[in-house]
Amino acid sequence: MPEPEIVLVEETPTAVIRGTVHVAELPGFFDRSFSTLFATVQEQGVTSAGAAFGLYRGLPTDTVDVEVGVATEGAVQPQGDVVPGTLPAARVARLVHTGSYDGLGASWSRLRSWMREQGLTPGPVLWEVYLDEPSPDMDPAGLHTELNWPIAEDAGRSGLG
Repeated sequence: MPEPEIVLVEETPTAVIRGTVHVAELPGFFDRSFSTLFATVQEQGVTSAGAAFGLYRGLPTDTVDVEVGVATEGAVQPQGDVVPGTLPAARVARLVHTGSYDGLGASWSRLRSWMREQGLTPGPVLWEVYLDEPSPDMDPAGLHTELNWPIAEDAGRSGLG
């Protein structure tokens, strides 16, 4: 199992669909959002610049404030539910989760524990990058998801420490 690491990431333009969604409805929200996002980006002639992601504002409870998106090389124009966004420039704690999405919670907990052991305070947003595109015939054990949790520079800011 890979160890967490600290990396610097640059601000990245994105195309996103935002929502406040009940946790049980997340899979459907992601599926609908991805099909709309990719169609809109292609229609506008904007080039994708990375894998799809899900950005969470705060820790999920019964509901989650989420942005489903894709990194882009240029700005997307607002169209329907699709709006421009950004992944923030930050120092992040990163861990690559291998396996099905059902195991993501345990990997996020592992990353949070590691951050605490290092004396780092988690920031108020976190995001997953889906490095493999799932398909109906693939083995979910082979999926790779990059977990990114920005480090709060001021422990009083995050509210998640």
